[in-house]
Amino acid sequence: MACRGGSGPINEDNARFLLLALFIIIYLLCGAAVFSALEQPKEREAKERWEQRFEHFSQKYNLSKKDLNNFLRNYEEANVAGIRVDTIRPRWDFTGAFYFVGTVVSTIGFGMTTPATIGGKVFLMFYGLLGCAATILFFNLFLERVITVIAVVLKSCHKHRHKKAALASNGQRVSEGNRAGGNGGERGEDLAGWKPSVYCVMFILGMAAIVVSCSASLMYSAAEGWDYLDSLYFCFVAFSTIGFGDMVSSQRAVYEGHATVAYRLGNFFFILTGVCCIYSLFNVISIVIKQVLNWLLRRLDAPCRCCFPRRGHHPHRHPRRNVVAPGHLHTRRDPSIETDALNESETDNGRRMSGEMISMRDFLAANKVNLAIMQKQLSEMAIGHPRQSSSNSRQNGFSGGVGALGIMNNRLAETSVDR
Repeated sequence: MACRGGSGPINEDNARFLLLALFIIIYLLCGAAVFSALEQPKEREAKERWEQRFEHFSQKYNLSKKDLNNFLRNYEEANVAGIRVDTIRPRWDFTGAFYFVGTVVSTIGFGMTTPATIGGKVFLMFYGLLGCAATILFFNLFLERVITVIAVVLKSCHKHRHKKAALASNGQRVSEGNRAGGNGGERGEDLAGWKPSVYCVMFILGMAAIVVSCSASLMYSAAEGWDYLDSLYFCFVAFSTIGFGDMVSSQRAVYEGHATVAYRLGNFFFILTGVCCIYSLFNVISIVIKQVLNWLLRRLDAPCRCCFPRRGHHPHRHPRRNVVAPGHLHTRRDPSIETDALNESETDNGRRMSGEMISMRDFLAANKVNLAIMQKQLSEMAIGHPRQSSSNSRQNGFSGGVGALGIMNNRLAETSVDR
């Protein structure tokens, strides 16, 4: 995958995309095999038990199977509308509707409440479009502030350890004059450009998600009567916005007298906090996955160096930017985002002469630069000030990003392919 025989090297981003797609397909196949082995026997057992009960009930009360099936279908329709055997709270009063719109904009979508009218379904399309977009923006802003707080705390701890190590090595406090020159100045520059490790941030966010989930599970176990493991299962399904709907919280009409309001407020708080924590954790884990993909690309790139030496030049290939080629991942230059592709296309063996028709390669390169400039401007508008360019920003696979990945790239370290 790192190189191809006759058509040249694969673009690095495309190679990473293909690796990730292959990983997801294999992951889905493995997951399907595991769940099929675990759940299929119980499904068959439940089906056999239901057929026995159905046969016994029809014979006991002398009912035809056709009439009984029709009655069960009518009950399924009533169940979808919110009519159940057990007493539950109304689904479409104001509090029930508020719970529903919360599951819509957070993309949880439990499925226990769905609009049944044409007007409700049409309104949901427009309401969800704006609401989901605004909620994703809120999650990104929450992520940025959480990462900023974690970075400040970790940087303070790093400075404290740095001063402690300097005192231990020197035996006494270093004077201001010595700090201004030599190694002291270099250490000061290192501290100024220091960023927290993505692995430390992942550990902290993981611990926060565990604490929130465990605390919420205690509340759900006491209020809903669920087992603690089932409560943890519900927390993961809800906080990760999977939302199967097999278990839904805060559906009873009354929870032991005056505790109903307090429980529903606690349910809202835990779902909001849990979704924010899991969303942030997922974005950090995605960076780690991308680091693994970059490591695989380097491993796949190694065999190509046997065929094409690092200093050699293939007669049918032209040097290209952002490709998985021998030595590319380790010896990339640091060009400007505004002029890189244009300068490359205009100096490609002198092909671009005045009056000559533009080639498809130059056309794509020019459009790539325009998109990169627009993306950079959007990112600067989002953070409120121009970003400082650095050599690592061109090598870590997250340069110029807008959104969660851009936030991670600006806030965290150890995201380059060299790590």
